[in-house]
Amino acid sequence: MQSDIEKYTYRIEWSEDDNCHVARCLEFPSLAAHGETIEEALREIEYVVAESVKWMQEEGETVPQPLGIKKFKGHLTLRIPPEKHRELAIRCAEEGVSLNRFIRSRLST
Repeated sequence: MQSDIEKYTYRIEWSEDDNCHVARCLEFPSLAAHGETIEEALREIEYVVAESVKWMQEEGETVPQPLGIKKFKGHLTLRIPPEKHRELAIRCAEEGVSLNRFIRSRLST
């Protein structure tokens, strides 16, 4: 897993409040690191992630898989109020499309 550290999804943004770059890893939302430069912030968050992975492995915890290599099934469960479900079903019937197709078309816009 140590070699997967570079495969995690990192985001770096400027923080006016902290007057530095703040780096985060999407697979570990509670972690953050700071740096005066983008490169320094990235180096710091990679170190924090590596240490977290090491600790998790020592404790027998499940280490998140990098999003870039994770396999997705393409199934999405969505909970909405029954009234909205009815409204959508009626609209789809009027338009002659399935609810699945209707939602996919809205997500792709």
